Amino acid sequence: MPTHLAAVSPAKGQPFELQTRPTPEPGPGELLIAVKSVALNPADSYMRNQGLFISTYPTVIGFDISGLVLDIGDNVPTGNADDGPGLSFQPGITRVAAYAASFWRSCNPDYGAFQERCLVPWQHAVPLPDEKMTWNHAATLPVAVEVPLSAWDALGIPRVGAAADLASNIHASVGTDTGGGTRKKDEKQEEALLIWGASSSVGTMGVQSGRLLKEDQNSSFAAVYATAGLANIKYVSSLGADRVFDYKDPRVVDTIVSAAREDGLVIRHCFLAVGQLALCQAVLKAFLRIDEGGEKKAKIGSAPIVPPDADMVDGVEIIFLQPSTEEGERLEQFRYWMGTWLRENLAKGIVRPSPEPTVVGKGLGAINAGLDMLLQGRADGTIALGGDDAESLHLADQERIETSRVAATDVYETLIYDNITFDQASIMTGNVRVENWRRIAGRKVMIANNKFGQDVRIMTGDQGGDAAKSSNDKFRK
Repeated sequence: MPTHLAAVSPAKGQPFELQTRPTPEPGPGELLIAVKSVALNPADSYMRNQGLFISTYPTVIGFDISGLVLDIGDNVPTGNADDGPGLSFQPGITRVAAYAASFWRSCNPDYGAFQERCLVPWQHAVPLPDEKMTWNHAATLPVAVEVPLSAWDALGIPRVGAAADLASNIHASVGTDTGGGTRKKDEKQEEALLIWGASSSVGTMGVQSGRLLKEDQNSSFAAVYATAGLANIKYVSSLGADRVFDYKDPRVVDTIVSAAREDGLVIRHCFLAVGQLALCQAVLKAFLRIDEGGEKKAKIGSAPIVPPDADMVDGVEIIFLQPSTEEGERLEQFRYWMGTWLRENLAKGIVRPSPEPTVVGKGLGAINAGLDMLLQGRADGTIALGGDDAESLHLADQERIETSRVAATDVYETLIYDNITFDQASIMTGNVRVENWRRIAGRKVMIANNKFGQDVRIMTGDQGGDAAKSSNDKFRK
């Protein structure tokens, strides 16, 4: 029987262990995928450390993957005439990004992402449009797309354009409310859609999908507002946000409210990708009003789990975002999110993986360290574990960190290990060209298990002012 390597979760709170597992065969409606890259999300850390959502051990967890279809079960579309136009999965040919389904399979390890072979329902997968998209970029897509699109559905926002026509027919058959209905032609676009935590992976896709909502002729949205750190404002704007606000500004709520009133808009819908629920509530509360038909309710779609002790605001509904627990309905949701919306918009080139993945290692053995980085807030957007030229795995995201704002009492670590270099290699760590008051007090540097070629220069420590300029110039030569 064929076998493969997996990062197995042996027990609650224990690190993953590399083990060999039997490779399963796909059942009806399933794909067997050779995993090339994997994206890590904060939820993976909570599952490993706290046993969140896990009903039985040992198991294999993880959500985001990209890879090659190796085998298919019965009733999987292959592009034959009987399948009709649209999705096609061909063994040995089709490259996909996919959302692993272990959560809906009672944590059956065959369906977890952190392994070399993974079973996935075909509705959870999207064929990649061409060879130009790397495995690492593709693996960042599934969760990043599913969360904001599920937010628009949960908030009752109508789906967009031609893709929504298919979805409307599909969901009519399973009784799902897609927020349907259209805006009357003479109805003014009067709303701004607010995305909080917009530089995270799900946040950036929230901005991109929000931009498409705004551009739809039936939309009630005239603008996309977003929050991000100062370092990411330009990037979030480039994805389609009309206004981006610094979430660290103590007056950020008043600033957003004032901007909307200046634009002649109201804010009744907010997607909380990451951040403080109370701030979102405060913004929406400012726009509550009583209309002739009664109170116009505001809604927040929250990607983070809503704390049980969270304060409630009258007129502001909070919805925790998750796919349906009913099997048929969930598969149809994913068929639209992945197989229709994402497939069409990737093919048109109007959405892209975001933010840029950062490679930090290769292989299943790097996942534990990657999850630790996420928990420590050292994730710079999306983190990748692996290269695109080999079977490899990688990670995903949290709000981007601005290292210049790390407190002087914090410990900051630099890890340089398992590298191979040829000819020149230059490595610099520490606080270089900064003044004393901005230096990070507790810095740890580990350089180990590397194979360096000729002319290797390694510099560590803190330097400021003219000394830093001189050393830095010399180091770069």
